[in-house]
Amino acid sequence: MRRFFQTRTAFEPSPFRKLISYILLAAWTFVALFPFYWLIITGFKTRGDIDGNPKYVPFVDFKPTLDAWNRILGQVELQVIRPYGNTVIVAILSALLALTLGSMASYALTRFEYRPKPALVGLFILCVAGILALMVLGLPWYIATLIMGAVYLMLVLTIGKRFKGRMTNNDIGFWLVSQRMLPPIAVILPIYIMFQQLRLLNTLPGLILVYTATNLPLVIWFMRDYFTSLPIELEECAFIDGANRYQTLIRVVLPLAIPGLVAVFLIVLVFAWNEYTVALFLTGGDTQTMPLLVAGQNATRGPQWDNISVLVTLMVGPIVAIALILERFIVRGLLVGAVKG
Repeated sequence: MRRFFQTRTAFEPSPFRKLISYILLAAWTFVALFPFYWLIITGFKTRGDIDGNPKYVPFVDFKPTLDAWNRILGQVELQVIRPYGNTVIVAILSALLALTLGSMASYALTRFEYRPKPALVGLFILCVAGILALMVLGLPWYIATLIMGAVYLMLVLTIGKRFKGRMTNNDIGFWLVSQRMLPPIAVILPIYIMFQQLRLLNTLPGLILVYTATNLPLVIWFMRDYFTSLPIELEECAFIDGANRYQTLIRVVLPLAIPGLVAVFLIVLVFAWNEYTVALFLTGGDTQTMPLLVAGQNATRGPQWDNISVLVTLMVGPIVAIALILERFIVRGLLVGAVKG
């Protein structure tokens, strides 16, 4: 009996501790998975079963039915195919675009030293604001861009040399990730006005552009730590063998960074897949995404829980499948860089 409570080594807990750990893990697994179970079985209930007393076990508490599935997939009025296709296109393309641009930026921040002047960055931001102001006043976007570009160039050449102070790579990285601090509702009105002038409202390219810009700081922040963990000696060996910077990046760095790229891609994909606020303001009937369709099931008669369950199951299914397929890459990508030194 004493062996049941004794610990053999520091890395092997006692049987009693193992039992307690398994009980706690089983309880937490139940807490984590029960919402998904409830979501799935709700899609197979009638509305009478949903509105009545809770029913937990199919074929025991209630008789499963495909009424909700037939109603969602069979009725043309709900137009599930178009929002689902829009979600797939926007989420995948924006995630790939953010991953591509963010990986290049994060690699540059880990391998090159940048020391820009903060005042010049501030001037650039003011010129961008000037472009938006001119567009609101009625000027075409290309004319506004040319005017403010000339103003910025003139200011840089005249007073730019007098500015003091330098930013480091750490400052640039923090400034990039700080773009995620503002809630979407705080910036959606300027984006709406700008897209109205650029005729990007109710278009998939406009939504892809916003999602890419929104998720780009996250990709840069995550991939910067990952590239830092890769040994720079491997790149130096490639340089000795005659490879240039781009060949080294494509043939040496990116193959080693596949776990991190996959993990970050899935994180960004989930953000774009489930985004609601931006899509609510920038899309219309032709570019509606699945989160808007799910929210639209809250009709005058109250939430249609059976329809919502079916739609959410259709949304969650592909993400779970992708996570299971890429599990080994995700685990490696999240762990690399956790220990430094």
